[in-house]
Amino acid sequence: MAFVIFLIPCFMVGSDVALSCQNADDFVGASAPGDIVIGGLFSVHSEMLHPEEDPIKPVIQNCAGFEIQVFLQTLAMIHAIETINNSTLLSGVTLGYEIYDTCAEVTKAMASALRFLSKFNSSEDAVEFKCNYSDYIPRVKAVIGASYSEVSMAVSRLLALQLIPQEVILTSNATTGTVVSPASSAEILSDKIRFPSFFRTIPSDFHQTRAMTRLICESGWNWIGVIATDDDNGRFALESFGVQAMANNVCIAFKEMLPAYLSDSTFHTKVDQAIENIVKEKRVNVIVVFMRQFHVLKLFKKAIERNVNKIWIASDNWSAAVKISTMPNIRQLGTVVGFGFKNGDISSFQEFLRNLHKKPTENNKFLREYIMLLSVCAHLEYHDFQRCIANQSQDNLLENDGSKPHIWRDDFLNVNVEPGFIHSTMLAVYAIAQAIKGLCKDRDCKDPSAFTPWELLEELKRVVVIDGDKEVKFDSHGDMSTSYDVLLWKEIDGHMEITTMAEYDAEKGGFIFEDEEKKKDFLALKKVQSTCSQPCSPGQVKKVTESPHTCCYECIYCPENHYSNQTDMDYCYRCNNKTYWAPINSSTCYRKTIYFLAWTDWFAIFLLLLSAFGVVLVLSICVIFTKNLDTPVVKASGGLTVCYIILFSHFLIFLSTVFFIDIPTEFKCKTRQTLFGISFTLCISCILIKSLKILLAFSFDPKLQNFLKCMYKPIPTVVTCTGIQVIICTFWLIFRTPFVNQNFSIPRAIILECNEGSIVAFGIMLGYIAALAFICFIFAFKGRKLPENYNEAKFITFGMLIYFIAWIVFIPVYATTFGKYLPAVEIIVVLISNYGILCCTFLPKCYIIIYKQETNTKSAFLKMVYTYSSKSAGSVAVSQASLDSKSSSFRAIVTDSCKTENDSVNGNCHFQVPGQSLIKGKVLPQNAARTMVRKRVSSI
Repeated sequence: MAFVIFLIPCFMVGSDVALSCQNADDFVGASAPGDIVIGGLFSVHSEMLHPEEDPIKPVIQNCAGFEIQVFLQTLAMIHAIETINNSTLLSGVTLGYEIYDTCAEVTKAMASALRFLSKFNSSEDAVEFKCNYSDYIPRVKAVIGASYSEVSMAVSRLLALQLIPQEVILTSNATTGTVVSPASSAEILSDKIRFPSFFRTIPSDFHQTRAMTRLICESGWNWIGVIATDDDNGRFALESFGVQAMANNVCIAFKEMLPAYLSDSTFHTKVDQAIENIVKEKRVNVIVVFMRQFHVLKLFKKAIERNVNKIWIASDNWSAAVKISTMPNIRQLGTVVGFGFKNGDISSFQEFLRNLHKKPTENNKFLREYIMLLSVCAHLEYHDFQRCIANQSQDNLLENDGSKPHIWRDDFLNVNVEPGFIHSTMLAVYAIAQAIKGLCKDRDCKDPSAFTPWELLEELKRVVVIDGDKEVKFDSHGDMSTSYDVLLWKEIDGHMEITTMAEYDAEKGGFIFEDEEKKKDFLALKKVQSTCSQPCSPGQVKKVTESPHTCCYECIYCPENHYSNQTDMDYCYRCNNKTYWAPINSSTCYRKTIYFLAWTDWFAIFLLLLSAFGVVLVLSICVIFTKNLDTPVVKASGGLTVCYIILFSHFLIFLSTVFFIDIPTEFKCKTRQTLFGISFTLCISCILIKSLKILLAFSFDPKLQNFLKCMYKPIPTVVTCTGIQVIICTFWLIFRTPFVNQNFSIPRAIILECNEGSIVAFGIMLGYIAALAFICFIFAFKGRKLPENYNEAKFITFGMLIYFIAWIVFIPVYATTFGKYLPAVEIIVVLISNYGILCCTFLPKCYIIIYKQETNTKSAFLKMVYTYSSKSAGSVAVSQASLDSKSSSFRAIVTDSCKTENDSVNGNCHFQVPGQSLIKGKVLPQNAARTMVRKRVSSI
């Protein structure tokens, strides 16, 4: 099998550089021997110095910018390993460590990773190339780190040993190294296909960006800015946040990407540009920052100079950074709200720090460097002291011979502790230890070849770690489901303190508050407005403007019958029920007012009074006719039975108007037209019989009399006419019955009304009544010249005319009227026609009965009929002779020689016409005339 040896090149920077890389061992920052060695990668320095000579040579350079917080993480790893070695967890098996400084550079991290991959006990630190690494024993069994996701991605790929994938096919478990990161949170690292050996003891950026978006939404912000470093971590975090923001209608006003390395020549220009955008966008009051701590320091320094005052949402990289919170004038920047990893119990680590000055420094270059920094910066106060430490480079420290005295500052280390990172680092060590314990149950782990890294990887997938009072484990993505602390930078006694405001539950996606005071701090964030447009109040809706952002809009009113009941709604809801309505700019729907002709309506009361008066009038007429039963007027009216039937039909017609009032029901709708139609038909049928009877009694035309005698069948006629109307109404009720209808023609009201079901049936019913009335009118019109004291036909004619006029006017009025007063229109027509017929039929008779009693006697009645009959009998037809065609005129002189009974000779009368002989006409005898009168009276 072919193999290639990779050597870790450590080049000489200079013979007088004590901290430079002289050999492979100089490359190690801190180490301790053990049966099982764990590697560590930490960015103890923030940048790597770049050579000034040209051409650039492949030399590993020294670093600058000592990071106290990351130095503390290395100490946390050392403390956790020492604690495990001093416990019975691994039963005599000791853990060792090799910790390397990546200087936040992928290049240097890769060099460290190569040494991790070198073969165990290899004197040349060589990495063998093999087709199968199943039995390969590298220098370390697992690696903790690195601090930044960008570095972790590169290291994880290298440790997964995907060297030349085009030529060599490796299985998914062909890994020689396991990475357990306490700080890298990039979401992409959860991809087990690309990073099969990567684990972390913190949540991924997916949960962090979701938590940020939740905070922004609950605070009512939707117009924000984002600043991130231009590296893998920053880009992935920005992408994840962008997706979350878009899903929650949060718009990003601007995005600024700062160079990943401070040595970049465009760094300061980019910072200035970012500050300019922040100042220019006055509506943006919330800035989300995904950056490393030293980037934030530079940004905030410029922001303080420009008096920028915003709300800054901090990522887990710098949310608990004491060196940032203690910057001079940091309070001028506004409010800082951040998300940090959930704290755990680190009291043992704090005790470790208090005894740190007693620890040996031979195998810990980081500790030696820190002691040298204490000497160089000992004369400075706290913040200047911190800045002095951060600004020193390893080259500068070479000028210090170490002879200067130093003052150990326990408080300085404790103040700079970031509990979330410390706890995550220690948790990573304990997770590896638990996995080793599981593997060493049946193996002698004092032998480094007892297990391979890929076996440890499989055990890590199943390991359960006790963290305080709960158990935690890695999920299928290699992440530990831990929560976030929501941190608030709060000024207390003149100093900026980093306080825990709430806890974010990653599983439930909500905030948990310990007490009301902290909840008030959270709610106070809502006082700051960060929106592109003013929120649209209920009753308004957002209208997108020409801006490409959906958060920039205008507020317009919801149209009529639409509403919006929340702020910033994208569309108005339609009042989804016809029984509701809404005015313009409405936040709710209102129930429509239901209208109908109620009993309490003044017009309904007026019509009811008219109907009641009609009923009283009917009853009064009934009483009058009953008391004068034997008088000629009552007898001439057809007798009490006919009068009662007609009056009863009038009573029913008045009664039918009651069904037109109040809430329509199925019963009322079916009853009112049917009752009116049948009652009115009965009334007209009876009056028709009376008209026929009167015409028959006073007709002297033999042909007409014969016709009327055939027609005059009172009971069959009334039953037939009324029965036809009953059949019409029955078919109407069966096939197209009237029903209750809701009329929505008025926007804010519902008119409850009766729908007639079939306008055709309704028209047929009214048309049938009109046809009977017309026949009655013709017969009555024929008999209009009756005796003066008994001219009933004339009044019937007038009553029919009133009926026709009323219903002719009704048709267009009914067709054009709508609303609750539509039934009142029909009531008015019914009352007018009913009153017209009732009054014309009975009031003249009542007048004679009450006020002209002298004419309501048999003798007076006979005299009146006799006089009318005499006049009718004396009118005979005479034939006229043809006159000479040349005569222009003629006169007819009729000489009545029968002026008295004595003038008649043998009953003969003589008529003389000019130019003609005397014509002899037969005059009826006196006794014959009297006989005719008696017959007329009898027939009446």
